[in-house]
Amino acid sequence: MTDTPSHMPVRQAALIFIFFTVLIDILAFGLIIPVLPHLIKQIGQYSFGQAAIISGFFSAAFSAIQFVAAPVQGALSDRYGRRRVILISCFGLAVDFTFMALASTIPMFFIGRVISAMTSASFSTANAYLADVTAPDKRAAAFGLLGSAFGIGFIIGPALGGLLGGIDLRLPFWVASGLAALNFLYGWFVLPESLPVERRTARFEWKRANPVGALLVLKRYPAVLGLIAIAFFGQLAHFVLPSTFVLFADYRFQWGEQKVGLVLALVGVCNVLVQAFLIRRLVPRIGERKALLAGLFFGMLGFAWQGLAGTGALFLLAIPLLALWGLANPSLQAIITRQVSSHEQGSLQGAIASVASLAGIFAPFLFTHVFATFIGSEAPAHVPGAAFLLASAILLLALILAERFTRWMKSSQALGHTVET
Repeated sequence: MTDTPSHMPVRQAALIFIFFTVLIDILAFGLIIPVLPHLIKQIGQYSFGQAAIISGFFSAAFSAIQFVAAPVQGALSDRYGRRRVILISCFGLAVDFTFMALASTIPMFFIGRVISAMTSASFSTANAYLADVTAPDKRAAAFGLLGSAFGIGFIIGPALGGLLGGIDLRLPFWVASGLAALNFLYGWFVLPESLPVERRTARFEWKRANPVGALLVLKRYPAVLGLIAIAFFGQLAHFVLPSTFVLFADYRFQWGEQKVGLVLALVGVCNVLVQAFLIRRLVPRIGERKALLAGLFFGMLGFAWQGLAGTGALFLLAIPLLALWGLANPSLQAIITRQVSSHEQGSLQGAIASVASLAGIFAPFLFTHVFATFIGSEAPAHVPGAAFLLASAILLLALILAERFTRWMKSSQALGHTVET
């Protein structure tokens, strides 16, 4: 049971603060998306297939570090407050982007990605912050608002990153460093603490702060483990985009940095429309369960469409459909947070982030090797979109699991009820 009343009002000002904090972080990351794979290809003198595999290795290492770092940050935020953890992470990102702007070898870029993984694990703390300041029945809309920050960041970030990369492949890193520094200053002067001292009842313990320990702590919340499994498959499918999209788009449609940036901006626009407007209108009407199932269904269709698209125009038409996948995660997050008491929300979000990172350890290898295999000279069939078709199949599995598990929760009267009073 939590000490937070279920009728607790949403602190609108606090939501705005965390929205802009996340927005600036995503802007910084979005800036480097269109250029990092090309920079790896250029520095290493790699082919498309080789660059894809190296990029996949970078992504896997990033996720492996986050797998360890996310529950540590979540547990620290439960004990010492959300604000402090977020500020330290923002400062670390500013320093790291500067380091990557100066990096001249593949090992240096690898070190930079490791540091980025450690510092950017604060997104789980941002989710815990939202759970602190939002009533349980309003959390789907609040997580949707945070999702719209991601969308806006990906509208501006990749488009600007593509334009800056056309000038100099390293310029986006300098701008990203400046934005991360601005985010730190913004948080220092504006961001309030969301977890009062009297509610910091969870002691920091390494047995809870490691990835396995974070999941074991949740054993007393059996419904959460099944929901986290659904989150795992969703994250697994998601990694097809950061792992292969940039090089896939160049290989399949001859889209360079600027076009990729603009396409990612379109993705961001569609995501914002879903996250900021559709979720808060649709979820209260149809419920979190139906929104979760619908989101997974549209994501499955969207990836299948993109994998089979023979032209760039057909690929673009699938983007609005894929954006409807955005209905799933806020609904799933809202269902999960109802099952856990308030003083363990940081640990919960750390565990969720670790599961996402665990997916990210394996997914980049999986998708980049599938992409490289099916464009290679010895491919059993020339299918450049094979990785997207695999992502579609994974979401089908998540959809089946979600339908069965949430139906069981509903029949056992777990869904729609909460440990929070």
